[in-house]
Amino acid sequence: MDHKIGILTGGGDCAGLNSAIKWVTKTALDPRLANSRDIKMEIIGIRDGWKGLVEVDPKDPASLAKWTQNLDELVVRTWDRYGGTMLGTSRTNPFNPKNDQSQKCVENIQELGLTSIVAIGGEDTLSVAHKLYNMGQKVVGIPKTIDRDLNSTDYTLGYDTALNVITEEVDRLRTTAGSHNRLFVVEVMGRHAGWLALEGGQGSGAHVILIPEYDFDVDKVAELLQKRRSAGVRYDIVVVSEGAKPRGKEEVYLSDKTDGFGHKVLGGIGSQLAKELEKLTGFETRHVVLSHIQRGGQPSARDRLMGRYFGIAAVDLILEEDFGRMVAYKNGSITSVPLKQAIDKLFLVDLDFYYDSERYNGRRSSLVPKRKD
Repeated sequence: MDHKIGILTGGGDCAGLNSAIKWVTKTALDPRLANSRDIKMEIIGIRDGWKGLVEVDPKDPASLAKWTQNLDELVVRTWDRYGGTMLGTSRTNPFNPKNDQSQKCVENIQELGLTSIVAIGGEDTLSVAHKLYNMGQKVVGIPKTIDRDLNSTDYTLGYDTALNVITEEVDRLRTTAGSHNRLFVVEVMGRHAGWLALEGGQGSGAHVILIPEYDFDVDKVAELLQKRRSAGVRYDIVVVSEGAKPRGKEEVYLSDKTDGFGHKVLGGIGSQLAKELEKLTGFETRHVVLSHIQRGGQPSARDRLMGRYFGIAAVDLILEEDFGRMVAYKNGSITSVPLKQAIDKLFLVDLDFYYDSERYNGRRSSLVPKRKD
């Protein structure tokens, strides 16, 4: 049986996506592997995520040229060196209740002759993949999110590169913070999960780290900073996740607009917190929003390698006809889990294991505490 595989990237861009696309393509089209498996495979790149499968007109050559791209080893040869996604991405939701286009998506998959789909994305992209699987489509997922909040995998594409960006940028801020005796509040991404803030803050030596999983007391934050200054430290760094919020208050949003999955754009907690801390402490305070800088730039070695491993595993699932699953990294090995399990709940920071709610920072214990139950 021949395979015509469609591959797409959905949601926010990040490093490692192009590596995954490259290695799905190279593994599927590898001449030596092709001879051993006696199966002919073809790879079709879908542009702009699920939007491409909704908008494409399979009967129109111009539409095909706009929304699809034939991939081969020569085309993808250097892709893993670059960040972002060469195929483009979007937050289009074919199952958006305001304009359900899921049936059109299925029809286009069939008219394009795609025998399977590889969807690279986070919770939203993979939730669409799971619904399409339930409609009879042969779908495989690859985990991608800089928030690292997908369940049942120890790694998601983009996380390591984003973590390195946070560490590097905070290191740069230290020079100006120290020169001017300033307090810097650095806002990083993380809607519901605080992994980027927690590990980015720890990696860069931030004194205070605020995450979505634990609502903070701004007076206590000010107290921690004042105590540190009284010990003779010239400056401070506070890292705050965009989804973190003061106790008794809601998240801060840039606007009330929502995407196809019903999400409003978070942002502004850094600015708000900086103003409050300057009033409470009297320290000269600045805020920096790293925002999409965390998504950009060349992928780290780890994201290139994980893209490779995930891409190869995705083709393995297709050959085994083990659909409705997401490739995953668990306990040091590449494996796979059901899509439903991957999106069933978010992987959040376990406060008992990783967070010190008294210091507003990472725990100072290397041993995992015993469960009370």
